[in-house]
Amino acid sequence: MRLTKRKPIRLRTLDLLCLLTLATTAQAETLDFGQAVQRALAQNPDIIVAGTQIGQAQAAVKQSTGARMPKVTASLNVTRTDDALNAFGLKLSQRNATFNDFGAAEFTGPAALSIAPQNLNHPDAVNNFNARLEAQLPLYTGGMIEGYAEQAQAHLRAARQGDVMARQQVIYDVLRAYEGVHTARAYRDVAKQGRLAAEDYVKTINSLVKGGVAVKSDLLSAQVHLEDVKVQQTQAENAVAQALDQLHLLLGMTLAEPLDVAGSVEVRPLEGNLAEYQVEALKSNPGLAALRNQMDAAQAAVKVARAGKHPQAGLMARFDTNDDTLGFDAHSYTVGGQLSWQLFDGGATDGAIQRAQASRDELAAKLNKAENGIAYQVVDAWRRADEAQGRVMARELAVSQAEEAQRIVQKRYASGVTTITELLAAQAQLDKTRADLVAARYELKVQRANARLATGRLQPDLL
Repeated sequence: MRLTKRKPIRLRTLDLLCLLTLATTAQAETLDFGQAVQRALAQNPDIIVAGTQIGQAQAAVKQSTGARMPKVTASLNVTRTDDALNAFGLKLSQRNATFNDFGAAEFTGPAALSIAPQNLNHPDAVNNFNARLEAQLPLYTGGMIEGYAEQAQAHLRAARQGDVMARQQVIYDVLRAYEGVHTARAYRDVAKQGRLAAEDYVKTINSLVKGGVAVKSDLLSAQVHLEDVKVQQTQAENAVAQALDQLHLLLGMTLAEPLDVAGSVEVRPLEGNLAEYQVEALKSNPGLAALRNQMDAAQAAVKVARAGKHPQAGLMARFDTNDDTLGFDAHSYTVGGQLSWQLFDGGATDGAIQRAQASRDELAAKLNKAENGIAYQVVDAWRRADEAQGRVMARELAVSQAEEAQRIVQKRYASGVTTITELLAAQAQLDKTRADLVAARYELKVQRANARLATGRLQPDLL
């Protein structure tokens, strides 16, 4: 029995990389676009910030609502004093004052009127435990309370619109990263096709050289071309890994976690008239809506500042107990009203009004700039989407024509009527048109999504 020695199986580095990628992908978590969006929205820092801003605004609304209600305060004050005025007053509050506190024992008649009574001027220390329940109700604040309430409501609306804007921006970013993975893989497929063609050229030309039909320089050129294509394929593989890494980061996943994407997303175009979408964008764009609500808040701040020019009025009711020990004797009550009007403050109120007005004017300028920017963004994305659509159609035609041209040149080379330079140029042109088609399809999706983002219509279920 004769034993034959088997040749060892050698795997190239690129083949090992492909096998490792396939093994990892088999165990990877596969997310469709909707799942990727949900995961990104759950952990994105901008969304978290927007949520906290909504919480702050809701708390401010609650605070401004509470300012309209009565303020009820309970307190317990403990005092010990031998100050003549306060000691006597505390005894009166306790209902414990006696004639002797006036120095009655020292009064011997009219001749004693000039004598300073010891008990009145130098009393013993007095202890007092004061329990108080007090309610205050503002009646008129010159519009201050109303202004704070309007400001809080406007900030809440702005925060909610900011949350919508942040969510749509995350959807847009996820779309670009998600489709970026598919685009990188499409580039990889193009590179693979180019490598297969280059390897086939090397084999074919090698046979022609052995048959004396082609010269060795043609074989060397084909081999150089093959090495270039191998480098391009490695770059394409790295681009796929890089695109997945970017998606990892956007979804808040560590790079070590296996991840894969499901099917590609088809972004539907906006149907209708461009002018109508410009008008809709100015009305519905959440970023513009947030700025308009900030404008409302700034106008309310002007109202709050102007309240300092108006009188302030309120009511007060108080119930007290005073005792020389810890108790609740000597009940008393006090009710009253207060009307105050600040007539002069050195221009402080005028300065506050001017500052609030300047802040409002600044926001008005920002809003005007943002409106112009959104109008331009809609037009630019609309035009770019149309341009990308035309580019896709042109590239599809170019690919079919380049494939036919490459087939013809390959036959001509095999027949010896053209050069290796023309053959490799035809293949390079085919590879380029295929790559251009991949880029055009990606650009079409991005620009359609950009148009939807500008109009405030970027939702996963609308793509």
